[in-house]
Amino acid sequence: MKILAIDTATESCSAALYVDGQVIVRELEFDRGHAEHILPMVDEVLGAASMSPDALDALAFGRGPGGFTGVRMAASVVQGLAFAWGRVVVPVSDLAAVAQRALDRDAAGRVLVCNDARMQEVYWGCFERGPNGLAALVGLEHVGPVSAVTLPTAWAGAPLASVVGVGRGFSAYPDLLVAVGPRVRVLDDRLLPRATEIAKLAVAEVQAGRVVTAEEAIPVYLRDDVARPQSRN
Repeated sequence: MKILAIDTATESCSAALYVDGQVIVRELEFDRGHAEHILPMVDEVLGAASMSPDALDALAFGRGPGGFTGVRMAASVVQGLAFAWGRVVVPVSDLAAVAQRALDRDAAGRVLVCNDARMQEVYWGCFERGPNGLAALVGLEHVGPVSAVTLPTAWAGAPLASVVGVGRGFSAYPDLLVAVGPRVRVLDDRLLPRATEIAKLAVAEVQAGRVVTAEEAIPVYLRDDVARPQSRN
């Protein structure tokens, strides 16, 4: 399996080439400038593997949630490449990518991801380790105030500190840990989504045939009022 993945949804800008279990990656972290770096990163990872785009099975991208400009950029870049190269696309949740980073680092099977959404809100979702070791969403992905973050009812009997908390929402809003209670222990409050995990999650999607065309490579913002112009009376 050969998958090229990109992500620009947060401060992290990355491109990864997954080739039969091995990953070549380029990544940088900065507040802005992703547009200047993402295509050179794509060229670098393909060049490092001496691979032509014709050899790719699919393209994958971080489809959000995340910053409006960054999520839209990733979708646009992948759409353009998919059109040009005639490849199918796999949209991957940026929250799932962070959850996968946590699962790969920790033996815990349950993860609460809270990414900073600015405006005193977080993007958040709950994930469990699936039979294939990959992050599986429990319920829905959300955006909202810290006070709205809750664990699934099915996790009500979980032991204390048995749920791993990750994401920069925990560092941005210290009250978050108080809100979710003692079942959550923070593993890393600096984790961001990366193309490496997006590529890894995309493999199972391609194998299952869950791919889309370039036209269907649509970003997910969650915060609808940012993506849609306000109506005027």
